[in-house]
Amino acid sequence: MNLKPVGDRVIIKQDEAGETTSSGLYIATESKEKPQSGTVLAVGEGKLDKDGNMVPMPVKEGDRVVYGKFSGTEIEVDGETVLIMRADDIFAVYA
Repeated sequence: MNLKPVGDRVIIKQDEAGETTSSGLYIATESKEKPQSGTVLAVGEGKLDKDGNMVPMPVKEGDRVVYGKFSGTEIEVDGETVLIMRADDIFAVYA
């Protein structure tokens, strides 16, 4: 991917939506809810605090994360759909 986020933004590959319910019923494509988790593909350099010091990014490439339901902007890069969002929109990193 030839896209680099700027500032405190990250690029995330969203996890695939589930095909079946926990009881085994198939879910129609239109009814699938988008997952709120994914893998970080790229991170920006961070942002400056009020004193001009660089605040390090809380995530790195390869981290699996959980983010807000309506976070980010969906774009297509090299035929792949990814999300660009601010690092503040990420709630947690899988341990």
